[in-house]
Amino acid sequence: MNDWSLDLFSHDPWWLIILKAVFALVFLLVMTLFTIWYERRVVAFMQHRKGPNMNGPFGLLQSLADGMKLMFKEDFTPKNAEKVVFMLAPFVMAIPAVTVFCVIPMAGLVPLPGGMSTPLQVTDLPVSVLFIVALASIGVYGIVLAGWSGGSTYSLLGAVRSSAQVISYEIAMGLALVGVFLYAGSLSTSEIVAAQAVPNFEIFGMRFPMWYCLMLIPSFVIYLISMVGETNRAPFDLPEAEGELVGGFHTEYSSMRFAMFFMAEYMNMITVSALATTLFLGGWHAPLPFNLIPGLDQGWWGLLWFTIKVLGFLFIFIWLRGSLPRMRYDQFMSFGWKYLIPIALVWLMAVAAFRMGNREGWFSTPAFWVVAAVILIVLIVFAFVGGKEDKSPVETVPDGPFDAFAGGFPVPPQGNQQLPELADVLVGEGEATETTTPRRAARPMPAPDRATSDQTTREEQS
Repeated sequence: MNDWSLDLFSHDPWWLIILKAVFALVFLLVMTLFTIWYERRVVAFMQHRKGPNMNGPFGLLQSLADGMKLMFKEDFTPKNAEKVVFMLAPFVMAIPAVTVFCVIPMAGLVPLPGGMSTPLQVTDLPVSVLFIVALASIGVYGIVLAGWSGGSTYSLLGAVRSSAQVISYEIAMGLALVGVFLYAGSLSTSEIVAAQAVPNFEIFGMRFPMWYCLMLIPSFVIYLISMVGETNRAPFDLPEAEGELVGGFHTEYSSMRFAMFFMAEYMNMITVSALATTLFLGGWHAPLPFNLIPGLDQGWWGLLWFTIKVLGFLFIFIWLRGSLPRMRYDQFMSFGWKYLIPIALVWLMAVAAFRMGNREGWFSTPAFWVVAAVILIVLIVFAFVGGKEDKSPVETVPDGPFDAFAGGFPVPPQGNQQLPELADVLVGEGEATETTTPRRAARPMPAPDRATSDQTTREEQS
């Protein structure tokens, strides 16, 4: 398929592996600090503000200043908290976000002093993508443990929301990635990048590489939606909805423990963006027309293209936060289970059928296209005609008294409805009277020329 092989990682000495691990960690931390500043500046631009611009050139040191401020905040632990779990929860969330980056290829073979060359990737596995998905699912344990151990109702509700959210949208994300596996023929991240560099698209007699974001558009769109839900970002930030749950699962955290949750959120954003770059945008390879220029698609140039693509995905996160309101919880879960997962399943079957049909030569037979057309028509009819619920006409609100507790919980009156205790009370201009059995004495209405019991006129004062 290509000249890339996992054997390239077996020749690195131990000190070079440690050096690459340190480089990956530093790159992730620097990108995290930059992303925080990047988000604040972009959102400020959308809101016609300047954003952070005081600390350092263009305000680039604002994130570092915020981190130093959090170091001197009080590290508070609630009285009813499970202290051991409460302290470990931030690490459980942050460590998977850092570990995932070890199997992300940031560049190809880069030259080193002494005539050496090595892939700019800590290591690679035959099942690297499954390794990433597994570690991403472990991160939710940190949220659940933080919500449970804090001893707060708001924290627990945020943790329950997060677990349901990750379970729902990780299924759709996994189904979106299967299409990439079928086309690349591998689960290795480096081999998937190499597969997208093969010139398999021809136009005007010239052959160009085709990224999977163009070949597998539905998988790409499903992954984009799922990665926003996976990272608890707006408009899917339901586990930490400020208006409903105060601060969500990290309500009880402060100081550096809160900073670890804050950094883990941005690390997860960078990780899913790097994975999207690897699987759908050709990884570290240069885009057209720069890949046609000799030297711009190899060496340390790959790190530049990789960073630019990751920043593009991060801009999508920021753009969504600055332009869309938060979804309701029922709408969010319904969208994931009723629409996203079924569409991902249907698309996966279509990709598998296309791959097998291309290999077996089915597309040359008219019978295949007839069957495909019939199936497509049935799906369209079912989507637009079948499966719809009968919408009954909206019931009008009856006038008169009503029972506020008829549905099991109190509701306010609507329209001309009246509370039962006020149904027989008639309020006039000067006083209130009851037409039937007196239930409760109503307060008399004061005459226009008289003051209320707690007020006096100027004449009475004199």
